[in-house]
Amino acid sequence: MSSLPPAEDGFLRHPLLVAAGVDHGFGTRVALAPSGLLRPHQVHGIGLARAGADGRLDTEDADAVVSHRPGIAVGIVTADCVPVLAATESGRAGVAIHAGWRGVAAGVVAAGLAGLRAHAQPGEGVVAVIGPRIGACCYEVDGPVMDPLRARFGTEANAAATDSRPGHYQLDLGRLVALDLARCGMESRRIGLLEDVCTACGVGRFHSHRRDGAEAGRLVHYVGPRAAPGHRG
Repeated sequence: MSSLPPAEDGFLRHPLLVAAGVDHGFGTRVALAPSGLLRPHQVHGIGLARAGADGRLDTEDADAVVSHRPGIAVGIVTADCVPVLAATESGRAGVAIHAGWRGVAAGVVAAGLAGLRAHAQPGEGVVAVIGPRIGACCYEVDGPVMDPLRARFGTEANAAATDSRPGHYQLDLGRLVALDLARCGMESRRIGLLEDVCTACGVGRFHSHRRDGAEAGRLVHYVGPRAAPGHRG
């Protein structure tokens, strides 16, 4: 399923997450972070932060952040890295994952899903959507980037990269994120992928560090759990 057209608030949304009933959005240039959004200090690792009943995160440094508390949304920011928003099918819990190449190689996708599944009911599935990210068209990397990805994905890492010049490759990092979701036991029908959303190509739509360097802004992506029956915010 493809994404829905941008809403008035500038966020992109996806039918899989809409069906789960979670509040969510993938940011564009004009989208502003929702009030009260909890975000960790991102460090390109695999740490997981959890939203507490006091409206705070239990740790500051993390690249995946989960909430199972109605009314408390969590999010991450990107400027080329891959954002993943996932939720339990009931919508009672959601996780936002910041997946740069270092985090992908280290296992941040699996860490984020594990944190989400800790709040799932027995037998309950999860859905996940991969948001705006730099495409292979604009993402040239070298051996020091590919080597740890090959260590995690084996020959499948090579299938996500195309030779561009000696020792360099055009990498589809979103493809590796989708592969990691599948390796974590997710069925393809529960994995969504926003299309035509290369952050470097989308000058008028997205911020991009690869394109704009240190002056680049950041895109905010968030997810908030569905309210439990009888819950009053």
